[in-house]
Amino acid sequence: MKTIDEIVLRDKIILLRVDYNVSFADDGAIADDLRITESLPTLKLLLRNNNKLILVSHLGKPKGKEHTFSLKPICQRLKKYLPDISIVLVDDFHTLKKADIENAPKNTIFVLENIRFFKEEKENDPVFAKELASLADIFVNDAFGVSHREDASVVGVPKLLPSFAGLLLKKEIAMIEKVTKNPTRPYVAIIGGAKISTKLGLIDKLATLSDHVLLGGGLANTLLKAKGYEIGKSLCENDVLEVEAKRLIAKHNDTIQLPTDVIVENGKGEMSAKNVETLHPDDAIFDIGPKTQEQYQTFIRDAKTIVWNGPVGYFEKKEYKAGTDGIYQAIIANQPAVSLLGGGDTITAIANMPNHERITHISTGGGAMLEFIEKGTLPGIEALG
Repeated sequence: MKTIDEIVLRDKIILLRVDYNVSFADDGAIADDLRITESLPTLKLLLRNNNKLILVSHLGKPKGKEHTFSLKPICQRLKKYLPDISIVLVDDFHTLKKADIENAPKNTIFVLENIRFFKEEKENDPVFAKELASLADIFVNDAFGVSHREDASVVGVPKLLPSFAGLLLKKEIAMIEKVTKNPTRPYVAIIGGAKISTKLGLIDKLATLSDHVLLGGGLANTLLKAKGYEIGKSLCENDVLEVEAKRLIAKHNDTIQLPTDVIVENGKGEMSAKNVETLHPDDAIFDIGPKTQEQYQTFIRDAKTIVWNGPVGYFEKKEYKAGTDGIYQAIIANQPAVSLLGGGDTITAIANMPNHERITHISTGGGAMLEFIEKGTLPGIEALG
């Protein structure tokens, strides 16, 4: 894999795959633009060398051309960061010709409208990939967050053009390899989120790599039940209980740490902290408890390498955000450690928290980060080889 800082790309038309699948607040404003700001070094390097850029991204999961998934607000945010650059949103790239790009004024960026408006993108249609490739001289992948997808703009186009990795993709790979290849110990991983079924392979891999895996969120409920605890009305994936969950516990019982107490809500809507041995059938778990917070924070405080993916409670409600906030505070307090955070919900949970600069690296990838840790590569990376 070659990166754009290893070769001078000058006076070219570059099709640049970025990941601008950002989150939005209830008022329709962009809630977190990390994925945009992290792409800026790549954009600025390529523009500095007089290249014309065509940006390709998706947003959300549209069913056809849905106005609510337009990249228009993305273009407006890009303009804020690149005030001297002309940002042109192209409604349908089929109407765009290479000559249009060649004849455009210097310092122009074309942004193709949401690439998932076209079903051929997810189908990795070779004709569709050829149409995209026909617009450019060079392909650059800087979209780590979608590099686990086998989409046309991720793995199809690199077969047709000289292809390179952008600076963000290079940075993401380097940071994740730092915590998967000869990491400094003690090594602590924190894994949360709703479903364990999507993270079984990740937990298995991290339990092999690390000294402690601290679990929370809905996925911890499934393992608690697999160990025989009453979890009442808590979120649980019963279909993975008997085989996968019990196998994971048996294999990594000494490494995996489960909550010893939890914050629950009973059938009357009353909140309380309870030890996991004392839950009732009408209780529902929504966060880790204060004893577990203290235990987990102790592990994090002593760690030299920290990986975190997934909130450990129902953070969307402030009543159940304390566990996730406590994890974040413990990580930023451990300045000597190498810390890697990632995942859409994780980033959303800490978006309004101060001191992000104390985190070694906040990954722009959720599923991509997990798959790269688990497998050591991604389809989008392989396509650049």
